Amino acid sequence: MSLDNLVGITLDRIVPDKFVIKRLISSAERNIADAHVREISVENRFDAAYKAIMQLAIAALQANGYRTLTNKPGHHMTMIQTLGQTIGLDNKMVIVLDAFRKQRNVADYSGDIVPVSTVEECIMHAENLLDDFNRWLRENKPELT
Repeated sequence: MSLDNLVGITLDRIVPDKFVIKRLISSAERNIADAHVREISVENRFDAAYKAIMQLAIAALQANGYRTLTNKPGHHMTMIQTLGQTIGLDNKMVIVLDAFRKQRNVADYSGDIVPVSTVEECIMHAENLLDDFNRWLRENKPELT
């Protein structure tokens, strides 16, 4: 399904704003840095890394002229699952990032413990997504950098 097919269902069209995108990237960078702080709980480190992934997914949609309809259920899922269409992210990576979304939901709604190995993996994938997004932005939308 194309992004245009999702307009009105889970997405809305917008005019890309390079300043919003820059703020989202900066916030994602801060969240990645926070996720590395070992003095805070594992759950908060995981939340920070996951938040960075979400901010980058939001920026990817916005760079393409879309945003999620946050009043509709599943907007986190939409943001992650459209990364293949927005920045050409490999489907295997989309599946991995979506697994972090599911892990976050389990932790938030059932209090399950997040293993340190999952936190470290989430941080690594957030850093990789930051690199992938910045590269895509430079190559495809330099006017937004």
